[in-house]
Amino acid sequence: MLKGDNFYLRVVEKDDAMILFQWENNIDNWKVSNTEIPFSMHSIHQLIDQQSDLRTSGQLRFIICQNESDNRIGTLDLYDVNFKHGHASIGILIASDEYKRKGVATESIQLVIAYCRDILDLINLQCFIHHDNEASIALFEHLGFQRVGEKNNWLVFKGKRFNELTYQLCLKEL
Repeated sequence: MLKGDNFYLRVVEKDDAMILFQWENNIDNWKVSNTEIPFSMHSIHQLIDQQSDLRTSGQLRFIICQNESDNRIGTLDLYDVNFKHGHASIGILIASDEYKRKGVATESIQLVIAYCRDILDLINLQCFIHHDNEASIALFEHLGFQRVGEKNNWLVFKGKRFNELTYQLCLKEL
């Protein structure tokens, strides 16, 4: 468990299957998750089972919880983890509007940055953001991520094309 002042991150568990099923199948989240079809409960269970070995699967999903209530607020994903080259990609979902812009994402990402740098010994993190997602752009820039690229007309959602921005954070100076 990664514990912050107000929130903690824990690895996804089998008991999280129903809430993950709801979050993953919420059409409002599909634009940022690049989802096109609903998830089955079977695929959610497979996703949870694959998380058992980060070095084999290359991915790790955390559940973001409140310290006070243990209420599940969202997910933070490390994926495409490459230990040879020392980098990983990061994605975050705050599932309910009532928790957005309350410091949840900032504290959660800070916890994962420290974990990646100090425990996993990674050198770089990257994230991909739709060009019109001003809240995510501001969040990642506030945390020190630097824009390193843009893919024009890279993604499509509901018939509309979007540029995808790439942001990088160097965790260690070599």
